Amino acid sequence: MVMSQDQNLLTTGSVVKKMLLFAVPIFFSNLFQQLYNAVDSLIVGNFIGEEALAAVGSSGSLIMLMIGFINGVSMGAGVLIARFFGAQDDENIQRAVHTTVALGVVSGVVLTVVGVVLTPQVLIWMGTPESVLASSTAYFRVYFLGSLAVILYNMGASILQSVGDSRSPMKYLITASITNVVLDLLFIAVLGWGVASAALATIISQILSATLAFGKLMRVQASYRVYWKKVHFDLPMLKQIVTLGIPSGVQNSVISLANVIVQANINAFGASAMAGCGSYSKIEGFAFLPVTCFALALSTFVSQNIGAGRYDRVKSGIKFGLICSPLLAECIGITMYLLAPTLISAFNDKPEVVAFGVNQIHTISLFYCLLAFSHCCAGIMRGIGRPIIPMGIMLAVWCVFRIFYITVTVKIIPSIYVIYWAYPITWIISSLLFAFCLYKLRFPPMEHPIEEKEESSQSC
Repeated sequence: MVMSQDQNLLTTGSVVKKMLLFAVPIFFSNLFQQLYNAVDSLIVGNFIGEEALAAVGSSGSLIMLMIGFINGVSMGAGVLIARFFGAQDDENIQRAVHTTVALGVVSGVVLTVVGVVLTPQVLIWMGTPESVLASSTAYFRVYFLGSLAVILYNMGASILQSVGDSRSPMKYLITASITNVVLDLLFIAVLGWGVASAALATIISQILSATLAFGKLMRVQASYRVYWKKVHFDLPMLKQIVTLGIPSGVQNSVISLANVIVQANINAFGASAMAGCGSYSKIEGFAFLPVTCFALALSTFVSQNIGAGRYDRVKSGIKFGLICSPLLAECIGITMYLLAPTLISAFNDKPEVVAFGVNQIHTISLFYCLLAFSHCCAGIMRGIGRPIIPMGIMLAVWCVFRIFYITVTVKIIPSIYVIYWAYPITWIISSLLFAFCLYKLRFPPMEHPIEEKEESSQSC
């Protein structure tokens, strides 16, 4: 099959230009996603109230716990497809793409069942206050009913981004974001349907974005085109995907579990703390914009160029990404620090809520450069096919050490500042470990992990 979109290749042309052209659409995709997540909370907080805001605000850690593993596995699929795309290996691209879609369908169905059934018990384990338990349960159950659309969009976007097309997912996400805001206003402000309708607006917009993404994949005249009749599990390809993806999936899920435990500690300080910290989490997402876009850009850029054997470009791309991402993240952190009271009060102007959110911003935001550095290093390691390294560092530091620190210290110093400081402390440690690993990195970094094309494929 002949590729008609060689312009998506990241293996030729200016390194800086190619990385920026790839990273900037991801930045705007994440920006619009964060904007509509923030609008969810703004509308809920202003039209329903503090307890509803607390119910929505505590959603991030639980949702990431449920979908984090699957999204991590999709990262493995993206790395593999990018490697094949860089090597212009059309046959293996087709096998990888259709196995990825099959994995997405099955995962979405399983997540729907698990999410709907387990939501009440998990919220109880998190120590969710009785006053917001019913609202939180309704919100999460409606959200997880749309799990299939969420997973399929993520898989479709991962395929498109792995072949260098970050513009199409941006367009689809912007469309979904606008749809979500309009439906939020309709369901909550006009019809008064309550907090669960915010989740309904989200899943409707996710269905739209998934439909647009797969519409593109089914029409494109290129090696990564999706044919539904070809969607199945190719066992050798599935093995490669899970080998690269499971470490990232485990990393996402366990870190998300750690964040659920952190959220449980925040819940112990009451609904105002939940609402204030939940508002902060919505704002914090903006600091993640340069982090996530460059981490993904580095992973895809490195993987494509390793597939093409262009190790000189790999080194240049790594240097550029490690400068830009921390610098941009720190600029956002400084802006957040200066505007903290205004930002938090936009969600809820109750003094207690504002105080919790502002204090969290002032404690954490100036350390965003370290968060960016760690995530970019993780993206580099995934791109070269060594996902075990970031998994090990992040699980040891962001999960085990963070939980241990909070559990022990909060008993000695019963202050929410103990929880706030858990993030800068663990970012400092992980950055030092990643810097050491990066210093030891050599190119070519690994044996080419892709199986020979002649190997017979199996399917089920």
